Amino acid sequence: MRNPTVPEPGEDFVPLTGLLPHAGLWLKLESRNPAGSIKMKTATAMIDAAERAGLLRPGAELIESTSGNLGVAMAAICAARGYHLTLVTDPNSNYRSVQQMRALGAEVVVIERRDDNGGYLGSRIAYISLRLATEPGLIWLNQYANPANVAAHRDGTAAEICEGFGVPDRLFVGVGTSGTLMGCLEHFRDHDPRPAVVAVDVLGSVTFGGAPARRLIPGMGASRIPEIFGPGAYRRVLVSERDTIVACRTIASRYGLLVGGSTGTVVAAAMAHGHRVPRDSRVLAISPDLGSAYLDTIYDDGWVAAHFGDELLRDIARPARGPVRGELRPVP
Repeated sequence: MRNPTVPEPGEDFVPLTGLLPHAGLWLKLESRNPAGSIKMKTATAMIDAAERAGLLRPGAELIESTSGNLGVAMAAICAARGYHLTLVTDPNSNYRSVQQMRALGAEVVVIERRDDNGGYLGSRIAYISLRLATEPGLIWLNQYANPANVAAHRDGTAAEICEGFGVPDRLFVGVGTSGTLMGCLEHFRDHDPRPAVVAVDVLGSVTFGGAPARRLIPGMGASRIPEIFGPGAYRRVLVSERDTIVACRTIASRYGLLVGGSTGTVVAAAMAHGHRVPRDSRVLAISPDLGSAYLDTIYDDGWVAAHFGDELLRDIARPARGPVRGELRPVP
């Protein structure tokens, strides 16, 4: 009999058996999308919407801000459809993601100046604004404000959950641009309001109104609030990047599944939140990507020690059989 925690080919919902004390936890794997992440849905929806609106013509020039996955997805689509693409990222973006963007034909600009909140997003957008002011033909689809970002997950991700998994008792969703969160909320509001949705962000992000701080792991958090983010029926939880790393390493060593930083963050939230979950609940966490792009960071002992200290490495080395220790904090 196979280990039920090891995904078989084509399996979208993978159980992490025993990770929560009295409830079942599953991951919805989005790594099977073309380009390897959930952002393929966002990129496709935004580009399709722009084409339907007549904004994109053959040979059009696009520019977009990205921390990694969206850039890879957009580069793949633009290569196939004949659009020129400039991607604006920063030093926190994974080296392998940048390599993929360039391999797919995109021009990549790395912004190294931090914004007033200590992040890079404001500086990336300022660069894009300058380019738009001086290049009238340049098109910015703007994932942070584009309603197609929300629609992609309302009509795609959330619908897939209902069809393939059923309605979960708890749904943990990471917040970056907030497109996945807001799309899932819209779908469940209109179709089935039962799930208790937990929105997960990282310490140092300002999206929930917290104090800004420097962050190192791309994919979640923001140094400015995305325009599409709004109120809703969800609980807000913050996770430290230390706990993200511990959760990623725990999943890899216990389940043989190499997950990305965003997945580690939502799983860390689920583990620390587990005592609040009613017995025998079905808990689902959305896993945006796998961990191959994080081999030089989250899964590299030298990088972890340099940025988080040897103590974290010692914690990782201990067999983790209980909840992740750390700084998960509910947000009012």
